[in-house]
Amino acid sequence: MQTIRNISVEDYNYLLPDERVAKFPLPERDSSKLLVFKDNQITESIFRALPDIVPEGSLMVFNNTKVIQARLVFHKKTGGRIEIFCLEPVEPADYAQAFAQTEAVTWLCMVGNLKKWKEPKVEKEFLVNDTKIILSAEIIENKGLTHHIRFSWYCHCGRDPQSPEKREQGVAGHTSTSLCNQARNDRMVTFSEILETIGELPIPPYLHRAATERDKETYQTVYSKIKGSVAAPTAGLHFTETVFNSLKSKSIQTAELTLHVGAGTFHPVKSAQIAEHEMHTEIFSISKSLIEKLLKKPVIAVGTTTVRTLESLYYLGVQIGTDCKSAPAALMGVTQWQPYEREYTLSTEKSLQNILDYMQKNGLETLTSHTQIMIVPSFPFRVVQSIVTNFHQPKSTLLLLVSAFAGKHWRDIYDYALANDFRFLSYGDSSILLKEKADC
Repeated sequence: MQTIRNISVEDYNYLLPDERVAKFPLPERDSSKLLVFKDNQITESIFRALPDIVPEGSLMVFNNTKVIQARLVFHKKTGGRIEIFCLEPVEPADYAQAFAQTEAVTWLCMVGNLKKWKEPKVEKEFLVNDTKIILSAEIIENKGLTHHIRFSWYCHCGRDPQSPEKREQGVAGHTSTSLCNQARNDRMVTFSEILETIGELPIPPYLHRAATERDKETYQTVYSKIKGSVAAPTAGLHFTETVFNSLKSKSIQTAELTLHVGAGTFHPVKSAQIAEHEMHTEIFSISKSLIEKLLKKPVIAVGTTTVRTLESLYYLGVQIGTDCKSAPAALMGVTQWQPYEREYTLSTEKSLQNILDYMQKNGLETLTSHTQIMIVPSFPFRVVQSIVTNFHQPKSTLLLLVSAFAGKHWRDIYDYALANDFRFLSYGDSSILLKEKADC
């Protein structure tokens, strides 16, 4: 454990010229370059040829999260700009419930230009489905670098729905005893609709540009379904229906899970040693049917978020143990250093079976949990056999994950990509790391 904590972040640094960072995606998703790492050798291909490279009989697992338009911009009466970046819901904490709220919701947020936010609330007026809405934002708790912010909204009929008169005057503070059309519409305006109407897509800050209308399509995977992420699982951006059809024709099975990517994925490791870096926590959901499939086939994880989710399952299964009926919900999460705290002897098969037994006895078709797992060199991969991933920032936790998988060869991989005109980061090219004979 001490050896892990003493890992020097500088050992995972490399020079990435700004011109090598892909600022925009290619016109065709599957036309990107593909680096193939197999048997400790590096070759080059094109992404649409991926189905020919994937070993037969494999199970490819994807993260089907969908990026939300999480950045809200308010302007003070004096003209000052306040930017609020919604990270995750607090009240209600469930994503689906939070998006469905029609009056108020509280989110954990980052705030830009915080020093200029002196008023109790900032407001924004806009239209949703021809209904004029006023949205208010109020800081209710300071959480260090983040804040709990309560959003509330109502149709523009002259009264704040949170006023004392609300209880006496009916829906949304309307003074008329008969509900106007705006009041009816107001009850249907959800927080999800508000984000879709005035929210901005939070493309990565290292692109150094504003989001465009085109990004709303290109910064989503073609299989995105479940709203909640503030960053795309970018390894999946290369997949197209053509690639999926080719995978199917070769009898390569596919499956999905959900992990909502948080803003922490953009945070660089600023400490000299990895022990001083606090990993972000992310919520994930996985179906019982997928866990059953994991027991039967070699697993290829598409993206680092999928890797983190699948590898977290082993430690959840260890926590559950054999007492599946009484396993407390408090155990259903993985901490940052848990994989390194002791030697684990339970087999992967038994650990996954523990989860299945727990779900069966508790009538669960889907397991929802959270993980803070940090995958660094010497990490024992127990579920994932291969990884599809993009090329990541220097000194990032994502690069540490790649190095944990590819061992000392991570630098060979990145040197090759730099020398052969590969495009880097979210909109860049991709790689497949096949750990058949790799020495880690």
